[in-house]
Amino acid sequence: MCCGTERENTIDCPSSCEHLQAARKHDHPASLDAENVPNKDIRLSEDFIRENEHVVMWLSLALARAMEKERAVDSDAREALDALIRTYRTRESGLIYETRPQNPYAAAIQAAVVQSIEELRKRLAEERGMQTLRDADLLGALVFLQRLELQYANTRRRGRAFYDFLRGYLPEAQTPTVAV
Repeated sequence: MCCGTERENTIDCPSSCEHLQAARKHDHPASLDAENVPNKDIRLSEDFIRENEHVVMWLSLALARAMEKERAVDSDAREALDALIRTYRTRESGLIYETRPQNPYAAAIQAAVVQSIEELRKRLAEERGMQTLRDADLLGALVFLQRLELQYANTRRRGRAFYDFLRGYLPEAQTPTVAV
């Protein structure tokens, strides 16, 4: 079996594999055209990302840790993010209904991210004396991560390019600080 043709399709390649790392340098990131971007009604400006950087970093770290724990692939993260986004969209309408993926890996990722969101809410409430994390900001941060996943995932069945991007992008040793 050839690693070059079966890499991340039928062969689970470890992120440390030198052949996988070399192949990633030649992968072409997916181009996201405005028509095919999911949740295109949610506008994400640079100001929004800058103002909510601590939320994006917190969620990114929670997502990466959950993927690592579950040994999940990018498509599992995609499903979890989609379910989270649908849940927060429902909340905006005034209903509380949690969408759950059927995929057990995606469901575990979703549960871990939800737990992390609750931890972030608690920390912010303790530091500021009131609840300051809006559902709309969480929704925007989740949509941003969804778009990153679409950009960095290589769409292979067992692909972990998005996960490797998160690992390379995040300072794993430290927990993101909460902006005051």
